[in-house]
Amino acid sequence: MTDTSAFRAPKGVPDYLPPDSAQFVAVRDGLLQAARLAGYGYVELPIFEETALFARGVGESTDVVTKEMYTFADRGDRSVTLRPEGTAGVMRAVIEHGVDRGPLPAKLCYSGPFFRYERPQSGRYRQLQQVGVEAIGVDDPALDAEVIAIADAGFRTLGLDGFRLELTSLGDDTCRPQYRELLQDFLLGLDLDEETRRRAQLNPLRVLDDKRPHIKEMTADAPLMLDHLSDAAKQHFDTVLVHLDALGVPYVINPRMVRGLDYYTKTTFEFVHDGLGAQSGIGGGGRYDGLMRQLGGQDLSGIGFGLGVDRTLLALKAEGKTVGETARVDVFGVPLGGDAKLVLARLAGALRAAGVRVDLAYGDRGMKGAMKAADRSGAGIALVAGDRDIEAGTVGVKDMTSGEQLDVAVDGVVSDVLARLGRIRLV
Repeated sequence: MTDTSAFRAPKGVPDYLPPDSAQFVAVRDGLLQAARLAGYGYVELPIFEETALFARGVGESTDVVTKEMYTFADRGDRSVTLRPEGTAGVMRAVIEHGVDRGPLPAKLCYSGPFFRYERPQSGRYRQLQQVGVEAIGVDDPALDAEVIAIADAGFRTLGLDGFRLELTSLGDDTCRPQYRELLQDFLLGLDLDEETRRRAQLNPLRVLDDKRPHIKEMTADAPLMLDHLSDAAKQHFDTVLVHLDALGVPYVINPRMVRGLDYYTKTTFEFVHDGLGAQSGIGGGGRYDGLMRQLGGQDLSGIGFGLGVDRTLLALKAEGKTVGETARVDVFGVPLGGDAKLVLARLAGALRAAGVRVDLAYGDRGMKGAMKAADRSGAGIALVAGDRDIEAGTVGVKDMTSGEQLDVAVDGVVSDVLARLGRIRLV
């Protein structure tokens, strides 16, 4: 017999429960709102896709594909994978539904859980929550700057300020092959272990991202992409910087930056918060010219980002800041009797229809227990009534801050409460 008391959430998968979940929702919605203000429409993506989509789109040699994906065979013996990131899925949807045949750029945003089989630690989960945007179809450095500025604004709107933006350029098709060969020659001339040497042959840029001290020391003098950009790629990057300056977005150029996904080209960026320790990245992204073509669509460019909701919550905590509603509801009903419960339930329904958050004390509690529940709810107003009050046609409307309580006619309660809250009745 199964001992259900032993059930736990899967390792590396966090739960968010009230009251902490209010902060989670505030961070997710705040980051999304910054995108919506720039005209990005919401897209809902499947939780799982064909494995080949991520293998081709993310990159066969990446750690994400080789080590971190949750891949399994479904009942039809098809290989499917829980989505490890959002861009490949968005591109698949854009191609499948012909969004790329409409007005460009196609500006899309999304949120939800993503999955990577990693060693769980603070700020690194196997189910991670992200907000992302993708701007597809126009190769314009001004659009790069807009995407970066949206992420920056999202963090700042939440009150986060202890982060920095690092960015670089990973070049284009005309300079990347020559740079790859140059870097590969340099790396293969080093005394590397077998696994690192194999990585240098498959994807030499990934070796620059190796965190081991002896590898970092050996690659300190490695050639850098920023020093070998084509004229077009350099002009693109310089124009991005001009636009970021015009938008007032501060940045630091990091020529050694390497992202974990293969599809990035040209502008590449990461937001870093040192208050998180080793897992300091709170979001990042870049341009991915050529990805749509790789996935069977038109040869259109794109740029986007993914921002970590979990990481942003940790960054806010590191700065001693909170966001979101501290109160569950605006109004709490305290019925003391069956007739009172029926009337307060009806008033609660009317107030909810007007956009007010309302809860009631259930379970026939006494006055003391019901008022404790009202206090715990964080409501600013309590509606208090017994059956005798209902017979008299009144309900007590209590200000939970001052303690003042006034008797209000039942048919005037909704208007009174809306006036106290500064709301307008919805028709």
